[in-house]
Amino acid sequence: MATASSVDHPKMADEENATALPVASEAKKRRAPKAPELPIVERRNWLIHQHYIRKDYDTCKAIIKEQLQETNGMCEYAIYVQALIMRLEGKIQPSLELFQSCAILNPSSTDNLKQVARSLFLLGKHKAAIEFYHEAARLNEKDWEINHNLGLCYFFIKDFKNAEEHLNIALQINKHDKTFMMLGKVHLLAGQTDKAIEVYKRGVEFSSENTELLTTLGLLFLQLGKYQKAFEYLGNALTFDPCNYKAILAAGSMMQTHGDFDVAMNKYRVAACAVPESPPLWNNIGMCFFGKKKYVAAISCLKRAHYMSPFDWKVLYNLGLVHLTMQQYASAFHFLSAAINLNPRMGELYMLLAVALTNLEDVDNATRAYEQAVTIDNSNPLVNLNFAIFLYNHGDKKATLDQYQEMEKKVNLLRDSSSNFEFDPELMDMAQKMGAALQVTEGLVWTKPDKDSKSKPNSAAATKASGAALGTNQALGQAMSSAASYNKNIQLPTGVSKGPSMPLEPEPDVEKSPSPPADPPGSPQPAESESPKLRTSKRKSKVEE
Repeated sequence: MATASSVDHPKMADEENATALPVASEAKKRRAPKAPELPIVERRNWLIHQHYIRKDYDTCKAIIKEQLQETNGMCEYAIYVQALIMRLEGKIQPSLELFQSCAILNPSSTDNLKQVARSLFLLGKHKAAIEFYHEAARLNEKDWEINHNLGLCYFFIKDFKNAEEHLNIALQINKHDKTFMMLGKVHLLAGQTDKAIEVYKRGVEFSSENTELLTTLGLLFLQLGKYQKAFEYLGNALTFDPCNYKAILAAGSMMQTHGDFDVAMNKYRVAACAVPESPPLWNNIGMCFFGKKKYVAAISCLKRAHYMSPFDWKVLYNLGLVHLTMQQYASAFHFLSAAINLNPRMGELYMLLAVALTNLEDVDNATRAYEQAVTIDNSNPLVNLNFAIFLYNHGDKKATLDQYQEMEKKVNLLRDSSSNFEFDPELMDMAQKMGAALQVTEGLVWTKPDKDSKSKPNSAAATKASGAALGTNQALGQAMSSAASYNKNIQLPTGVSKGPSMPLEPEPDVEKSPSPPADPPGSPQPAESESPKLRTSKRKSKVEE
């Protein structure tokens, strides 16, 4: 029995061991698997990304430095982020070199090539940037960013055809506000205003609350003389952004053009809170004061605009007008000469300079200025009329007749180009007086003024014999300066805004220069005395009432 019992115990032990082993293996199966070891090159990428998006650039650069030391400079992501940080800090050339290193490590990445091209673009190397963008486009043809930036590069090298092509491709891939704006600028610089308007309209349909698109479209309609549409788009822009100073300046300029100086000033007060250092704003405020005949305030505002933007010929032009009105001819000569140096291709500037020189009794230089004005100007009949009056009062009848006939040709061209074109009543009156003096009244192209624009009484000049002067030299000079300085009842060709105000800031593509006064500096008041007063049209008096 003892032997049997001793044999049984080992069997029981074996059975216990056999039953215990499967329990241990099941426990091992339930244990979570160990995370795989990441390659050392990518180990800190997540941490670099976290600090970068938090804009904690100092910590990010420290981690990048450690990562690059461990990987011997072979970590692509660390180099990429370091290049981004350098570009944000303004170190464009070092960032370009780092992006080129990324492109060498991973030549099949479009992101690396796009960043190389972007850095080249920021360095002004547009042709080199175009090559890298084309290389990136071969890897990914359906990338909106590549085509948009290609259009931008072609725009800067003045290749408008390729710029238009790539921007249209970008819009087909993905419509974006920036692409609409850039494509519109391309059309404007190519002289295709109608196409630019269509592009901006499509942009407004896509993004109806984009104030930049609405404002630009309104300014284009304002430039074309379509005031109703311009006011509509500018009003929509101000609805979405009441402090949009470009829209405020444009709307104020429209009101100023129609004589609503007080309403325009209220608009400018809002803009002054947003951009108190804007030269166009102070230029327009100055011309509002000028329209209200507050000349000292006008000069103060224009001088402020000139201080902020000393090379803006429009401000100098307006300063010359105000000083001519105040009979400060030396100051007017100073500002008009500066304006001519900045914009030597504007005939009206030479005309006004001649007015100032006439009042300074410099006949020879006044004659040269008039000759330069008629050489440059091809459309404004006022230049020829003023020159004719100047020549007539200095006894040169033959040259006077030549200038008068040239003026008639320009008038006929203006009438043929626009059926609704109207001339200033006093301009017509002065032309009729000049025709009577030259005995060419049977060939006049001027229509009779209506009842609101009758010739003023005591018009002795119209009844004088052909040999009589149109007033004395002194009276002529004063009348010329006053007429050149201000006329509210101006009629200009379509597309040119009235008045010398500047509607918006320097946006090269849509900015319209201030128009010169269309009243002839040579249309004096009726020669009643030796010192005629500054004339005021009837429309102007109604506005002031």
